[in-house]
Amino acid sequence: MVGGGAAGMMCAAAINELNPKIEIFLLEKNDSLGKKVIISGGGRCNVTTGFTDIKVVLSKYPRGGKFLNSAMHRFPPAAVKAWFANHNVPLKCEADGRLFPLSNKGEEVVKVFENIFALHKTTLLFKHTVKHIAKTAQGFRVDFATQPSLAVDRVVLALGGQARRYTGSTGDGYSLAEQLGHHITPLAPSLNAFTTQEQWPARLTGVSLIKVKIQTDTPKYQAALGPLVFTHWGISGPAVFALSSLMAFVDYSATKPLAVYIDLLPDLTVATMAAELKSLVSVNPKKSFKNTLHNFVPLSVAELICRQLSIPPEQKNAAMSKYDLHQVEQRLKHLPLNVIGRRAGDEFVTAGGVELTEVDPRTMQSKVCAGLYLVGEILNIDGFTGGFNLQSAWATGQTAGASLAAE
Repeated sequence: MVGGGAAGMMCAAAINELNPKIEIFLLEKNDSLGKKVIISGGGRCNVTTGFTDIKVVLSKYPRGGKFLNSAMHRFPPAAVKAWFANHNVPLKCEADGRLFPLSNKGEEVVKVFENIFALHKTTLLFKHTVKHIAKTAQGFRVDFATQPSLAVDRVVLALGGQARRYTGSTGDGYSLAEQLGHHITPLAPSLNAFTTQEQWPARLTGVSLIKVKIQTDTPKYQAALGPLVFTHWGISGPAVFALSSLMAFVDYSATKPLAVYIDLLPDLTVATMAAELKSLVSVNPKKSFKNTLHNFVPLSVAELICRQLSIPPEQKNAAMSKYDLHQVEQRLKHLPLNVIGRRAGDEFVTAGGVELTEVDPRTMQSKVCAGLYLVGEILNIDGFTGGFNLQSAWATGQTAGASLAAE
């Protein structure tokens, strides 16, 4: 087992529990297990999603949803929740549908696996960086940077992608997979924040919007719904992460910006919002317009819109023209920004990976190298934020583990 992240830990645990006679060597370049697991969800570990309809769950993967069908049916979010509960880590579902440990401690998730490994024939080899894997007549030879080689019957590659590099996810698995005959699709960061050409988001740093719709018309229409937060470099938050996932392979830069538009009131039609705004303006003629606009958006955002449309800061409702109101309505539903970059190093997952046609989705075994299994983010699978990436790791890891335990 190469890699002690979510997929590798679940794969080893499944083998331990289904066939405890099998001896496992779990190789990890760090000095502990699950570093990326622990920091997910802001340190609370967003274990999985609260969605139970598997079709809905699979729709949350821009890449790899069809491939995951078998594994997701075998080990869906409900089964993941039950599994952790059975191992004394009950999960809670929050209002946005994400599942966290009841304790809000990511360490408890990793502790589950440490306890399982301590009771079974799993040898944890920390600070073991795999440099080369060779297929042999008997199985595989695993070569390390400094330690002696290891001969094994089967190999599971669970090395993750190349996001969150400080946790050890540096893309090592791609070269190892290529050594064993696999092809790697183009790679790109996903679930990242956006750097914008405009400087005004910096004035709103820390301001959050509970629900927006952010969209782009190029290269083809894409849109995402969810929370958004303004930052000193641009915009971030779940809605931005989702759109960035859809735009993972789109080329944009300072010289080739990507135009995006934010609908600040996605639950209101233009007509409904316009009627409500006009009514408030009409019944409160002496009230400042920015404070009236505050009924729809945070005051700082209302002030921004007024500045952008050259509406005086203290202008009263009675002085607002039909043209001004129309401009404000359009800006509320179509706030423009130009994206010029991804926040390097902030991405949560990697889009791209091992070509999925080269892996059996029912077992996670390689179709090009018998005895080799590939699980987790090393595969060309990535999902939206909200527990979907850990869910795919648990599902593929458990599927591979069950297949290996049955051999």
